[in-house]
Amino acid sequence: MAISFNKQKGGAQKRSVNTFRIQEGENKVRLVGDVLARYVYWVDGMNGKSLPLECLQFNRETEAFDNAEKDWVREYYPDMKPRWSYAMQCIHNGELKVFNLKRGLLDDIMKAAGRLGDPTDIDNGWWVVFEKKKTGDLAFNVEYSFDPFKSQDSTGPLTAEERALIVDLKSMDEIMPRPTPDAQKKLLDEIRDGGSSKDADAEVDDETIEKEFQTEATIS
Repeated sequence: MAISFNKQKGGAQKRSVNTFRIQEGENKVRLVGDVLARYVYWVDGMNGKSLPLECLQFNRETEAFDNAEKDWVREYYPDMKPRWSYAMQCIHNGELKVFNLKRGLLDDIMKAAGRLGDPTDIDNGWWVVFEKKKTGDLAFNVEYSFDPFKSQDSTGPLTAEERALIVDLKSMDEIMPRPTPDAQKKLLDEIRDGGSSKDADAEVDDETIEKEFQTEATIS
């Protein structure tokens, strides 16, 4: 279950998702709605790109590994580790988009929320301002710098146009449904048999596939 921002601690199916692509330089977004906590495995797919498959041993609601469900990725790939992957929605350039959060950036936002309040509040929230900077030639050579001063100066209510974007705001659980173990196994069998991966996460793109924002989990 996705959870509200101020309660946040730290499925594989076809859908259309408008994903926020972080640009080099300054970025500015207004966070809205709830936070989806997941860990995902990156499995090689038929299209030559890695596909994110949710770790079913991780409980979205408690944000803990409870091993309550069968995890077929671990069954098929016992040495593969799941990686941190949290997401929520944001308003960017007048559009509602899904924001795949970078861990360090989320930590900075959470710290700032202790002083500035809930950034998702439609009347008293604030815009998250941060910078993306390349630090090397490789895809993971990227640095994200949260700007607390510009964010603090960007506090205020949403406009009428921005409010209209979230009138029928869906939960992140609806946007990224948790797959069942059977659905996960079916997709894995298709991939291993050389079949279609059309049911994989539709939001996968070059930005998402970059793993610079993910950290490995340890499962007991």
